[in-house]
Formats: sequence, structure tokens, C-alpha cells
Amino acid sequence: MDLDHARTVAVEAVEAAGALLLEGARGAVGVRAKGVAGDVVTDLDLASEKLLLERILTAYPSHAVIAEESGLAGSAGAEWTWLVDPLDGTNNVAIGLPTYVVGVALCRAGRALLGVVHDPVSAQTWSAIRGRGAVASSGARLAPPYAPSPHGPLLAWTQGYDIARDDVTALRLKTALDRHARRVLQLWAPLLAWAMLARGDIDGIVGYRAEMVDLPAGALLAREAGIEIRALDGRPYEECIDAPAEERSFVAAHPRAVPGLLALVQ
Repeated sequence: MDLDHARTVAVEAVEAAGALLLEGARGAVGVRAKGVAGDVVTDLDLASEKLLLERILTAYPSHAVIAEESGLAGSAGAEWTWLVDPLDGTNNVAIGLPTYVVGVALCRAGRALLGVVHDPVSAQTWSAIRGRGAVASSGARLAPPYAPSPHGPLLAWTQGYDIARDDVTALRLKTALDRHARRVLQLWAPLLAWAMLARGDIDGIVGYRAEMVDLPAGALLAREAGIEIRALDGRPYEECIDAPAEERSFVAAHPRAVPGLLALVQ
């Protein structure tokens, strides 16, 4: 498998989807309810996903694709599986907030080997191949410095869609972060948070039962930029597409910042 070629296919696909989203978000966006937890889906999600599926399966007809809206496509049981998030930040687009990205990951044996995230608004794309670092579309390598603030860390919070408002663990975690962090961002776009962490714009991410479709691409991007990811109890963390929701809780930060972040959540 030529991962460099796969990255080229992925970058071209997410940037084409991003152009579609950017143009569509300028007009009226069709929105409808999705599930019972208050989530929504838009016409743009579906159009972007259709484009991404066509691009990926044309290039790799023997691969499987798991897309956020349509589920499994392509060859079930294939050695290689793509994860597709056609519009990460749907709720933002639905209320006219221009904060969203497109992301894809290519996985083998449950582990992401390639991750690509594209921000249509800033026209930036970030990608990573496992073991080979993370880069911006300019070619610059991502390597965020350790720059602690005396006022506390700037963190992002992400959680799964089905987490209840009265979930005790989520409430305790968010209360602890609010007490000790300089600011806690809830972007409704986890892949954007991962890109911000990989660039050094924020100091860390805390995730609670995160959604799987967007986790591998973002986590790989951050890891390859030098970010460390740990389970909430401090154990080594490895995102796997088959992992159940209860195993998708983590902290992510610069290695020197991880002990302090773990102390907050524990």
C-alpha cells in the first residue's frame, strides 16, 4: 500500500469536499434532526459524504469505508478501512457559525496509518502518516512547543453524542476543568480541536466517550506532531476503530503537560 499516494487521494478529496461545504454554507442550509440526543444532519453533510465516498472508492474499490451518515460502504471485511467525517461541526453550520472541518483516516487492523483534516474556512489542510510526522499543506512540520501559562492550560473538551446531560462522570470532569483551566473550549468539531492541538494553538484535549469516526484521524495527527495521549487513569492509550465507547476517554497534551492534566481529571 502506497501511503503517499493515499495521502494525495485523501487531500484532494477533502479539499474538494471543503470547497463544496464552503459554497453551500453561504446559502440556506437544509437541517433536520438526527437521533434523539439533539444532534442534526444537513444537506451539506450528505453532499460532502457522497463526494468523499466516490473519490475514495474510485481510487480504492477493494477498500471498505465507514462514513458518519451512511455507515459501511465498499468491501466489507477488507484489509483497509477508511473513516469519513464529511462535516465535523454540523451543529455549527446549522446555526451559521463558520467552524467546521472535513476529516478522513485510513486504517489497517483497526489502527489509523493515515489521517487528513481540512479546514475550508482557513483553506488549510493537515495530514499525518504513522511514523513519519505531521505536516501542514505548506509542507511545514507540526511540532507544538511546551509553553505553560501561569493562568492554567487552554483546553478543548469533546464527548460522544449520546452522553446524557446528567452523566455524573462528564459533569465531574467538566467541573474540574472549569475550575483549573484558563479556558475550556467546546467547539462541536473535535477534528478542529485536534488540529489546533497539533499546531500548538491549545494546550490539551480531554475526551469522554468520544465518537469513533473522527477520533483516529485527529489523534494520529496530534501524535505525529509529538502529542501524548493517555487514558483518564494514566494508562497508555491507543485508539482503535473497534474500541467500545467506554474505552474512548482520554487526555491529550504535550508530554511535559500530561502529568498535570491527568492530575486534574483524576
